[in-house]
Amino acid sequence: MALDIGTVVVKALIFQVDHKEGKGYVIGAGRANQALGDMQSGAVTDIAGVVSTCEKAICEAERQANLRPTQVILGIAGELVKGSTTTVHYERLKPKTKIDLSEMKNILHKVQWKAFDKVRKQLAWETGHAEIDVKLINAAIVDVRIDGYRVTNPLGFQGKDVSIGIFNAYAPLVHLGALQTIAAELDLDLLSIAAEPYAVARCLGLEDAPEFSAIFVDVGGGTTDIAIVRNGGVEGTKMFALGGRAFTKRLSQELSLSLSEAEDLKIKYSLGQLEAEKTEQVREVLSGDARVWISGLELALTEFSEADLLPPRILLCGGGSLLPEIKASIARQSWSENLPFAKPPQANFIKPDEVVNILDQTGKLTQTQDVTPMALANLGLDLAGPEGAMSGILRRVVRMMQN
Repeated sequence: MALDIGTVVVKALIFQVDHKEGKGYVIGAGRANQALGDMQSGAVTDIAGVVSTCEKAICEAERQANLRPTQVILGIAGELVKGSTTTVHYERLKPKTKIDLSEMKNILHKVQWKAFDKVRKQLAWETGHAEIDVKLINAAIVDVRIDGYRVTNPLGFQGKDVSIGIFNAYAPLVHLGALQTIAAELDLDLLSIAAEPYAVARCLGLEDAPEFSAIFVDVGGGTTDIAIVRNGGVEGTKMFALGGRAFTKRLSQELSLSLSEAEDLKIKYSLGQLEAEKTEQVREVLSGDARVWISGLELALTEFSEADLLPPRILLCGGGSLLPEIKASIARQSWSENLPFAKPPQANFIKPDEVVNILDQTGKLTQTQDVTPMALANLGLDLAGPEGAMSGILRRVVRMMQN
């Protein structure tokens, strides 16, 4: 099962893995709305409440699939979830000898501890807590070069300069512990916890295409998650606490509506189902929050603009991305003038049928908000399939660091 525990909605997908084809078939899908105080900006604030909502979504998926899953891959988001690629250049003393497992393990250890130290300092600065307990969630090798030559598996190669880039995602222990408790309460074996922006960045299956670069933006209920992919590798992730719920609250306040009425109005507006006068009224109310949202995106992208030009291709997903203001804000060039884009950025939506290796047999996964749980299922395929030599070494290093 892939379980996307969002601030506003929990989405559960039950999928079966075909190891021969390397594909997953979704045979059950369920969703349930979160109670108002159970989640805040992507983080769990009431474990019992979230467990109850998850059970509703899972029951719906189980009825459709007619079976009970045993394993789960959980997505994690929130402002304090950090993801970045650390690259270490390593000069070998004996370039003519072949790289073996023990040498590779030593290199990976160096990369991981360097990355861990960097993230701890960053979180300490952001939160004001010097000793915040940080845990590694997931890791993946995104780039390996020997003397400038790109390889997928360095074992057995000779050379002097080895360069390895590893993407790592970290989260505070309090976030991680809450998700582990939820999985235990649901009586599911926790296969993995994955950073959602990383899962989304890999969902198109283009991580091995050296020419592919894009900015993935997942606009959820409580957060906006961003992932930067450059030359086929995930460079980093960033999140800020502004999503669809903020727009709903604004409509509720300005138009004196209940939150459920405001949410219903927002959805109708997004789908173009309101009369012209009402459409203009809603647009006027949401324009201020849209300006704040695009400022958040600009600020988040500033951190990635120091190294190189930003990819002009922006790929949107998540329920909040359907608001016309989101795409319209990106289309306005003023926000990106101070960022190093080679040409004006253009936004497009990721469609569920574009998610590689995950095939929907329920007919329910038709919206851009379904992309995130499908992306988690796609990551789950890697965990369920055969493991490569490099992935095996990295997994052992990761396990040691997690302990």
